[in-house]
Amino acid sequence: MRVLLLVLAIAAAACGEEQFVGDQVLRATAGNEAQLALLHSLGEQEELQVDFWRGPTKPGHPADLRVPFRNLQAVKSLLESNNIPYSVMIEDVQELVNEEKRTMRLSRKLRRSTDTFDFSSYHTIEEIYDWMEELTVKYPNLVTRLQIGESYEKRPLYVLKFSTGGSGRPAIWFDTGIHSREWITQATGVWTANKLAEDYGKDPAVTAILDNLDIFFEIVTNPDGFAYTQSTNRMWRKTRSINAGSSCIGVDPNRNWDVGFGGSGSSSNPCSQTYHGPYAHSESEVKSIVDFILQHGNVKAAISIHSYSQMLMSPYGYKSEPVPDHEELDALAAKAVKDLAAVYGTQYTYGSIIDTIYQSAGTTVDWAYDNGVKYSYTFELRDTGYYGFLLPARLIVPTAQETWPALLDIMEHVLQHPY
Repeated sequence: MRVLLLVLAIAAAACGEEQFVGDQVLRATAGNEAQLALLHSLGEQEELQVDFWRGPTKPGHPADLRVPFRNLQAVKSLLESNNIPYSVMIEDVQELVNEEKRTMRLSRKLRRSTDTFDFSSYHTIEEIYDWMEELTVKYPNLVTRLQIGESYEKRPLYVLKFSTGGSGRPAIWFDTGIHSREWITQATGVWTANKLAEDYGKDPAVTAILDNLDIFFEIVTNPDGFAYTQSTNRMWRKTRSINAGSSCIGVDPNRNWDVGFGGSGSSSNPCSQTYHGPYAHSESEVKSIVDFILQHGNVKAAISIHSYSQMLMSPYGYKSEPVPDHEELDALAAKAVKDLAAVYGTQYTYGSIIDTIYQSAGTTVDWAYDNGVKYSYTFELRDTGYYGFLLPARLIVPTAQETWPALLDIMEHVLQHPY
């Protein structure tokens, strides 16, 4: 098997793909502020090329960092010399990437032979776009595919609209894949959109929701980044816009929103994974959502789905001040994570973004809440770091299945608590 993986890696390298052979994901835990500062500094040392999968937040909270093979010894020595404990979460990142590619190839063969979309596999952006169109053909009286804009590289920004008729109805917004490497989110988005369409008229809860609310679902929110993860660099997180005066590409689209823009938890360095961009809403991928929600004027919930860490979070991320509705949002989150855990036992934490994970300025749900969307939540799906962004395809459907009751709780609450 290792010989096959090596052959695949060599073939990928010949096609210009970024390789992660021997790269490891380390979990390091700072015990004090000095150690925390040192962990932060690793991400600023360009020669080390440390990629934080989960950034350092506070002493006692683990950080996950992908370290290129050539820099492993230097980083490990630095951690050891500063008495920062660490463990190896992923021994070889490329092995997981190659396995992912293998399952995608098998799924493609299955579709060619059976003309069946495989929800238990990851898919290319073209396959997802084709499937979205097929869904509208299958459910013409329920599902419409809208284009709300174009990405930096001129890809369409598609949104599925689920509606049983009428105009100006209260609505719920979903997005997945705003961080392009978080593939479990786009895959969960496809499964969830299909579930909504299939269950209308069969499941009383879904039927009641769609008889009274419209749902807008952007499954590939960062199409340029997503395409780049499949052609060139599986670990790409940001958009693909050019930054003036820098050789580094892209903006973190979840730091680009006009609420707390440029504050703590985002970076002014274009080479950083959390670069906030030159100005708020500079990214067309973000501006298109802003314009859509504001023009609609009756969006009641905004749910942005990320990975990983198993969390359900509400505003704020950019400041510690509780939102006026925090008690209601927390109570709803508590019910949602309880119902999620009832499916497979997966445990989630919940609370405000700043209290649950870390301070982050310029995020989707903070902007949505401050612009009148009361029920604004961020999900961080499976897992807690064993696979990180490379969750195996066999876990796609279980992840989507357990997330469904939590999403249903939020949708039903919106239906029952108009404002």
